[in-house]
Amino acid sequence: MKKVLLALPVIAIAFGGSTACATKKFVNTRVGEVNDKVTTLSESLEETQERTRENSEQIARHDKQIGEVDQKAAAAGKSATDARSAADAAGAKAEAVDKATKRLVFEVVLSEDQGNFTLGKAELPDEAKARLDEMVNRLKENPNGAWFEIEGHTDATGAVEFNEQLGMERAESVKRYLYAQHSIPLHKMSVISYGEANPIAPNNTKEGRAKNRRVVIKVLS
Repeated sequence: MKKVLLALPVIAIAFGGSTACATKKFVNTRVGEVNDKVTTLSESLEETQERTRENSEQIARHDKQIGEVDQKAAAAGKSATDARSAADAAGAKAEAVDKATKRLVFEVVLSEDQGNFTLGKAELPDEAKARLDEMVNRLKENPNGAWFEIEGHTDATGAVEFNEQLGMERAESVKRYLYAQHSIPLHKMSVISYGEANPIAPNNTKEGRAKNRRVVIKVLS
């Protein structure tokens, strides 16, 4: 009986030792698996960081290229603007010289006292159109060689700003008719409004105001 009892602790120790070995092996196995996963995640993280770095470098390069393109475009735009300004200035100077060398051939006055522009109106009446047709017929020999200065005038009725606008509308209506009906080149015509500033008759009479409501066409050659 004593021998049996002594054998039991030995078996227990052996069993306990076997269990401890199995547990240690299991733990080592799990630790190895975790380490493998950690290693895999580390490698994946490094790859992601590398790709991120490469993408950042590409974005930086693209931003630099875009910046260079923007700078070139801005420089080209400035060059184009400068060239256009220079061309406009040269054209204006040539036009001024051209006008300065021209002489007045004759002038036509379209006013209400002759049955033309009425109070507050800018429409071109039939009588005014007929007089413009007559003027162009006088230039048949060389119509494109002439220069037309078209002045818009009003009486003193109403506000100054309104009269300036009305004078411009009257001058523009003459310009449009000459272009549409007789193909006078637009660059051969200039318009200006004097509003009520240059009356040719007193504004305190009906007749005087009728004379002041007018368009003057000066033909230069």
